[in-house]
Amino acid sequence: GYNADRWKKLLLRNSSPTKAYFDTSEEDPFCMYNYLLDITTWNKSIRRGFIKVKITDYDGNSVESEMKNEASTFQQYKRVKILTGFYRDIEKISKISLTFSTKTLIGPKQKLRVLQMKLKSLNNPER
Repeated sequence: GYNADRWKKLLLRNSSPTKAYFDTSEEDPFCMYNYLLDITTWNKSIRRGFIKVKITDYDGNSVESEMKNEASTFQQYKRVKILTGFYRDIEKISKISLTFSTKTLIGPKQKLRVLQMKLKSLNNPER
């Protein structure tokens, strides 16, 4: 990591454009564990909404993602990458659950049919 007062100078040394994301939790120890959700869906019609990810370990401990981003658009056979974060780290994941929501109160509920999914830890890429 970088000290907050020096991050810009350190990142701007690169000759290519750089994006920086500083995401912390509201609770001590203020760590966020970031994951990249790479998902391909096969619904025939376009779906737009939010995905919440829940991961569970072999002992039954679980944690839900905290996403404060815009809605994603899911099209048939198109990959979508979503950055998601957790307040706790789970090392040995036994189960991954997804909840899809359009966050609308009116209208029919929609399903999101998942063809392929990969969840990759950005903090620990070897996982």
